[in-house]
Amino acid sequence: MSETTPFPAATIAGYPRIGANRELKRTLEHYWSGKIDRSEFDKEVSDQIAKRINHLKELDLDSPASQPADFFLYDQVLTLTCALGAVPQRFGNLVRPDGSLDVDGEFTLARGIDDKAALEMTKWFDTNYHYLVPEIGPYVPISAVANPWLEQVKVAGEAARPVLVGPVTYLLGAKPTPDSPAHYNPLQRLDDVLAAFEAFLSQFAKAGVAWVQLDEPGLVRDTWSAPRAEVLAAAKKAYDFLGKLPNRPALFVNAPYGDLGIDGRKVLADTSIEAIGLDLVSGAVPSSEDLAPLSEKTVVAGVVSGRNIWRTDLDGALQTLRKIQEVCPKISVSTSTSLQHVPHDATIETSIDPVVRSWLAFADQKIEEVQVLAKGLSNPSSVNAELTENARILATRANHPEVKRAEVRAATAAVTAADRNRAPYAERVAAQEALLNLPLLPTTTIGSFPQTTEIRKARAAFRKGEINEAQYDEEIKAEIARVVKLQEDLGLDVLVHGEAERNDMVQFFAEQLDGFATTENGWVQSYGSRCTRPSILWGDVSRPRPMTVEWSTYAQSLTSKPMKGMLTGPVTIMAWSFVRDDEPKKEVADQLGLALRAEIADLEAAGIKVIQVDEPAIRELLPLREAGREEYLDWSVGSFRLATGGAKTETQIHTHLCYSEFNVVVDAIDHLDADVTSIEASRSKMDILPAVHEHGFERGLGPGIWDIHSPRVPKLDEEKDLLEKAVGALNPRQVWVNPDCGLKTRAYPETVATLKNLVEAAKEVRQEIEA
Repeated sequence: MSETTPFPAATIAGYPRIGANRELKRTLEHYWSGKIDRSEFDKEVSDQIAKRINHLKELDLDSPASQPADFFLYDQVLTLTCALGAVPQRFGNLVRPDGSLDVDGEFTLARGIDDKAALEMTKWFDTNYHYLVPEIGPYVPISAVANPWLEQVKVAGEAARPVLVGPVTYLLGAKPTPDSPAHYNPLQRLDDVLAAFEAFLSQFAKAGVAWVQLDEPGLVRDTWSAPRAEVLAAAKKAYDFLGKLPNRPALFVNAPYGDLGIDGRKVLADTSIEAIGLDLVSGAVPSSEDLAPLSEKTVVAGVVSGRNIWRTDLDGALQTLRKIQEVCPKISVSTSTSLQHVPHDATIETSIDPVVRSWLAFADQKIEEVQVLAKGLSNPSSVNAELTENARILATRANHPEVKRAEVRAATAAVTAADRNRAPYAERVAAQEALLNLPLLPTTTIGSFPQTTEIRKARAAFRKGEINEAQYDEEIKAEIARVVKLQEDLGLDVLVHGEAERNDMVQFFAEQLDGFATTENGWVQSYGSRCTRPSILWGDVSRPRPMTVEWSTYAQSLTSKPMKGMLTGPVTIMAWSFVRDDEPKKEVADQLGLALRAEIADLEAAGIKVIQVDEPAIRELLPLREAGREEYLDWSVGSFRLATGGAKTETQIHTHLCYSEFNVVVDAIDHLDADVTSIEASRSKMDILPAVHEHGFERGLGPGIWDIHSPRVPKLDEEKDLLEKAVGALNPRQVWVNPDCGLKTRAYPETVATLKNLVEAAKEVRQEIEA
């Protein structure tokens, strides 16, 4: 096929779908709770799609193929799974005669039902977005059974550019079905997936689509179940096949989240695809020599960050674009990744210091930046005013007095190796066992309990000034007392205060640390209807006062059982904030580590004997390429150990990781040197245990036996079976019993029912061991 419609000069790799006011979240949750019926749901979704398309047209994304058609109800990978009819056997009753699923079936795959566990969920590359992991075995059906992108094409018209997860990345991100042969790799189903993509492309061509975007971030990552040579061979096979199809739109293969590399660029350059997308924010800018193989292609240059919220250095970006244009004359300006990772609009953040707000670019501002750059590339003098203003704003950020503070820098410079080390574990465990006197298989939860409507209303009333601080504190104390009593009634061994006072596990700390700003409307999708509001880490970090001591000591006063102090770790605070891009992450992590170290000392002084420092994001930031991983693990683990290194021998330090492929970084997790580590394990059916056993992990470990991201209540036998697997693979004295993650998003009826089962499962397995 020959390219007939030029690729747009300015575009974006994707756009947020949750809605500026979280419209999709509300629609999903209203439908799931029965507040709206299917016809109302369909109408609301259609209205949101139309509103989104019109909004992008208002932002001048109205030329042919300039708009990414990437509105997905739950997850882009799940959408493709359903379009392929790749449904696991346990959900076979949901499949219609033509192999497709209706909306309820799609949501069941994502959320589970009755005794059918949902698809496993894990992080999308090095982001805080979670995707539903396809289960692909030799006999899972794969064909083009549906094409949900066509509705967006119908509304957007020629501006639409359907966005699909590419066939290679889709299979790389899948897991084998339980009945697959040993050493089976889902990549073996590539021919079937390509046949389905052929059908999709034919349907798009028939609908008048000029360009289709296939996202292949799998090509920027080194570590998969297959070696890189095999991954690149699969990519060559895929795009040789798709590129030679006679009946298709032009193909734009995008490689976000990292560096495609010389080998990856060559593989794609040697196929008949028309455009290749390069992430020039996370990846390096290729030399002229390395760009040469792409000289006949359209290069979609991702020079505006799709991951962070700082204004782009427009002059620097233009220099990069001109360098590429010298070798590749067909060039388009784009974002480095989809903008699904940033909020919608910075202009509506009225509570942020106006100076700090001027430094920000959310999704809509990034679209403006892309268009300025495209205009400047074709007519340099036409954007002089924009470049001058951009340079002024960048200078105000660089020269702000709190961006770099001498006293903070002096404190991190004074850190020594001894500050990152505690007493040997054997000493610690003996002291902790004597102090805590816990039973075999101690039970606990991860930290948060359900946030009730009453607590949310009280927080909103306090924020609006409708109740005063004393009244708000009484509401929080009443909820903490209720949560503590519930845990005692259930028979849990180590308690938590439930975190009723916390709006978010990062924002709570950001609001109390210097160097942060928080947003009112900066929502970003984490998965499904779940949204987070990342804080903005813009300056040097310090702790003006204790942050958690008051609530932890109050909760401890209500019980004789150990009460955990609950902190979020330095890497997770960084990863789940929009972190500054003007300083090495190691410096930022150590600043946070020192702030948390001081908090731990204050908790100990107040009598708290167990302190949890959550680090669910430590796997998330692991570089996608081998180069850089050792350095990253050194400073990330080091910041955690700086935070905890001053803890007393008898203080039991816990940490928690979730949806983070524990087996990939088991060595680094071991080096965190926490006394107890709790991890997500239920959806994967404890498949991390072989890696733990092989590594020889010796400290306490709590592999989760309750998938809290699904609304279903697992039965006692299900939880007991998972716990028995853990006990069988580990020394029973190591094993803790806990859910996968915090319970904030769950409701109390399912929480109480499942925790009853969890405690009973621990009791029964404990009795079996001691018999």
